[in-house]
Amino acid sequence: NGPLAAGIPSCGRICSMTRNETKTVLAVLRVAYPGFYKGLTDDETTATINLWAEMFQDEPSAVVGAAVKAMVATRTSNFPPCIGEVKEQIAKMQTTGELTEGEAWGLVMKAIRNSLYNAPQEYEKLPAEVQRAVGSATQLREWAAMETDTLSSVVASNFQRAYRVRAASNREYRKLPGDIKRMIAATADRMALDSGKEENA
Repeated sequence: NGPLAAGIPSCGRICSMTRNETKTVLAVLRVAYPGFYKGLTDDETTATINLWAEMFQDEPSAVVGAAVKAMVATRTSNFPPCIGEVKEQIAKMQTTGELTEGEAWGLVMKAIRNSLYNAPQEYEKLPAEVQRAVGSATQLREWAAMETDTLSSVVASNFQRAYRVRAASNREYRKLPGDIKRMIAATADRMALDSGKEENA
């Protein structure tokens, strides 16, 4: 679901952009910014296609195409958007329903009101991203026992700052190509394994 759902092809999964589809997306930029692409050699054109295909290997072509066209329609620069700018545009289009830090804290406050005795149940009601920012049901219970002034000032400020940083980090991570994400996951797994070995030793 979401604003891009209608543009995603039906193939039993979210289809990755193929090299031919990459050419189609770049053709839009070539038409919109003819001066920039004028004089490119065959080798340079091939290198551009290869790089875009690699960097958007996990994105549906309809999503990349929609992001590129949105930027062509709204940007006033004489230069075409770079890969990072297109990634940022896709992230904006895909996170229109993301909670702000204020909205997230509002949900936490609602949970806190009933968390002195029912923290586990209230914690389970929270969205996953809010749960991660809270940390645990025990934290909800501890907050429920605090004075209202401390809760609405210090705790609220710290939570919203942490949530904002985590949300920004998640958005940056989602922009990474799949092979980089897999490399990061493998490194994290290896570090966790090494840490476990050290503890056992």
